[in-house]
Amino acid sequence: MALLPARPSPAPPEAPPHTPHAHTPVLTQPGPAQPVLAQAEAEADSAPWRAPTRERPRPAGGRRTYGLVATDLDGTLLRAGDRVSARTRAALELARGAGARHIVVTGRPVPGVRGLLAALGYEGIAVCGQGAQVYDTASGRMLSALTLDRETAATALGKIEAETGALYAAVDQDGTDGHTLIEPGYRMAHPTLPARPVPHRDALWERPIAKVLVRHPELTDDELAATARLAVDGLATVTMAGPGTVELQPLGVTKATGLARAAELLGLGPADTLAFGDMPNDVPMLQWAAHGVAMANSHPELLAVADEITTSNEEDGVARVLERVYG
Repeated sequence: MALLPARPSPAPPEAPPHTPHAHTPVLTQPGPAQPVLAQAEAEADSAPWRAPTRERPRPAGGRRTYGLVATDLDGTLLRAGDRVSARTRAALELARGAGARHIVVTGRPVPGVRGLLAALGYEGIAVCGQGAQVYDTASGRMLSALTLDRETAATALGKIEAETGALYAAVDQDGTDGHTLIEPGYRMAHPTLPARPVPHRDALWERPIAKVLVRHPELTDDELAATARLAVDGLATVTMAGPGTVELQPLGVTKATGLARAAELLGLGPADTLAFGDMPNDVPMLQWAAHGVAMANSHPELLAVADEITTSNEEDGVARVLERVYG
């Protein structure tokens, strides 16, 4: 899973906004690779930095490899217990041997994922915090980071609570040493992520933050996300990243904007990218990439936009595609 150190480069020019198209996903099958589907383009509105125009050329002979493999972690690359199977490790090495780079793209913040990446032997660039953070694991350096204005965050929470009633909130602080702070009543969805309780909500804003996490005692994640999007329109980006994980991040920031910046550092772009995910927060990333693969265990929103559906994370879905593409 090693990745060569990134080369610094200037920020690319802005590209014009694009409109996503409807996808018809195909199921992973043994045998020759599926040709890349028709061109599709999507980016977050008002993104602080926009990705280059996406192209989806059809390769001669119906077979194509990619210079970049982008994978979500939870529910995608990882099995239960934060494990990567031997088969998936071997498939990533197969891709690397063919010249491909691997970038982890996760909703977890840098402090909450750094130890896991080290345990997995991952070296190189990681996109963290739903795209707000681009981190070089080899040097331990944050290459770029965007923060959510704390006054804006507090206003957004108030607007959501005006529609839903009382929420429980948490924040991921900015920086490589930031903490996840949780107010009374908030329960972490992922038990392996460390969190520090605070006595009241005002304490959440003690230093700059990357994002806010919200939970509701009665609404489902989909209901809460839908209501939050309407309530905070124009203030923040709302995403649903997994069970019990509805988040507010800087306006226009998504996994796609973070991945675009990381890929550009490597001299790569959307046409070079094969992306894997399982939740609605992966939708922008799969739409940005030349070929987007959803796990069988994916949320319906992601299944609806994927170019391909593979088996579940527990059944080595990532490995099956990589073996076919790079084998």
